[in-house]
Amino acid sequence: MASDIRKIQCSLEAERQRLLDEQNQLHANGLPNTERRESSPYGKREEAATESFELEKRLAFERQIEQQLADIENALAKIAAGKYELCESCDKPIEPTRLQALPQARACISCMGHHKGHFLQHHAGNLPF
Repeated sequence: MASDIRKIQCSLEAERQRLLDEQNQLHANGLPNTERRESSPYGKREEAATESFELEKRLAFERQIEQQLADIENALAKIAAGKYELCESCDKPIEPTRLQALPQARACISCMGHHKGHFLQHHAGNLPF
């Protein structure tokens, strides 16, 4: 089992590096564009709306990367502490198939279902479906 955890650790470290590279590239490409679109009949309003949309998209993507990095860091810390395979909610082992599919999983299937049901119960009126 130790070799399986070592493989998962290597996989998590590789994914962390990929996300850090992606984050760095996103920051490098996120510098404001000083070119102006002269052909637009709406001028600066259209340009501002486009820039605002692109900024929102970029910020959402940055948040997603940051969350994925936090999940990976958490999994790596659990490996270092010898608690990788334990559910953070019930302290029971997380199913091996779940960890294979989602190495940064924090909870077992049972607890995940309970948390989702609890979330849906309290937020049902605010969901778009």
